[in-house]
Amino acid sequence: MSARNLNIALWTAQVLLALVFGAAGFMKVTMPLSDLAGMLTWPGNVPSWLVRFIGTAELAGAIGVLLPAFTRIRPMLTPLAALGFAIIQILAVPVHISQGDIATVGPINAILLALALFVVWGRYAKLPIQPKGALA
Repeated sequence: MSARNLNIALWTAQVLLALVFGAAGFMKVTMPLSDLAGMLTWPGNVPSWLVRFIGTAELAGAIGVLLPAFTRIRPMLTPLAALGFAIIQILAVPVHISQGDIATVGPINAILLALALFVVWGRYAKLPIQPKGALA
């Protein structure tokens, strides 16, 4: 794959991750927990602070996976944000298994994990974005 095509694929993955985690994080931070528990199984079975913490982490990651790369200010934060998404997905597996909904959400978690790891690999090792003022 050419560097140009890889760059397009990475930006596409970054935007998808930002949209999905941004929306999910916004819901976890702003929705009443009773409404959220009606949509998802696990928020009704964990402490409310944990739901809000995960939502905040997802919102921060949604910003971090795009903004540093786009502005080229501390672009190393982009693969770190993607790594955070990967960790969230890995930690979600036992929660979804315990709630009995792994069959329905497991494939989504796997896709998000793959996208996040792709961005980690691409923006850290294969095609990192150079900071402003760096010599190419």
